[in-house]
Amino acid sequence: MKRRSVLTLLGSMSLLACSRTPVAFNGIDITGAAYAKDFLMRGHDGKDYSLASFKGKCLLIFFGFTQCPDVCPTALSRAVHIRKLLADKAEQLQVVFITIDPERDTPELLAQYMKAFDPGFLALYGDLKQTQDIAADFKVFYQKVPSGSSYTMDHTSISYVFDAQGKIRLALKHEQTAEQCAADLRALMAA
Repeated sequence: MKRRSVLTLLGSMSLLACSRTPVAFNGIDITGAAYAKDFLMRGHDGKDYSLASFKGKCLLIFFGFTQCPDVCPTALSRAVHIRKLLADKAEQLQVVFITIDPERDTPELLAQYMKAFDPGFLALYGDLKQTQDIAADFKVFYQKVPSGSSYTMDHTSISYVFDAQGKIRLALKHEQTAEQCAADLRALMAA
């Protein structure tokens, strides 16, 4: 009789495990993607960072440049709003901005730019080769576009989300609201 009870219990547990409803994200679920595995870049604070540096936190990464007139400030403003919506879970999210314009985005400028949004946000930079490598690894498009006597940058406007174990999980579209993004992050934090 004991054997039958144990088998019944195990059968019930396996049915429960199989019947879990997968999480429906607002963003694009890229769990298990074969890209964006790691990076090593310098922070505006002078320290070196890799994915392991953020273990235990969800990580939201956006690629951009400080002189961007609209997409970058909008994405970073949305990240500020996301952290407010997360309330007591806000400290479980690290926002990282990776510059695609290392020629102009100095550590000092990046520090000021981050501070304008949230002093807890971190900007990362590298030389031209490191920037090309990380952009390629994350499948981020960017290019210089001449503009008068200077230039601007065209670039991908996706934000990437890693879970607390350092695994890439989501691509958040630029059109998504802060509420939709916060809901996705809450679901990841609860998993």
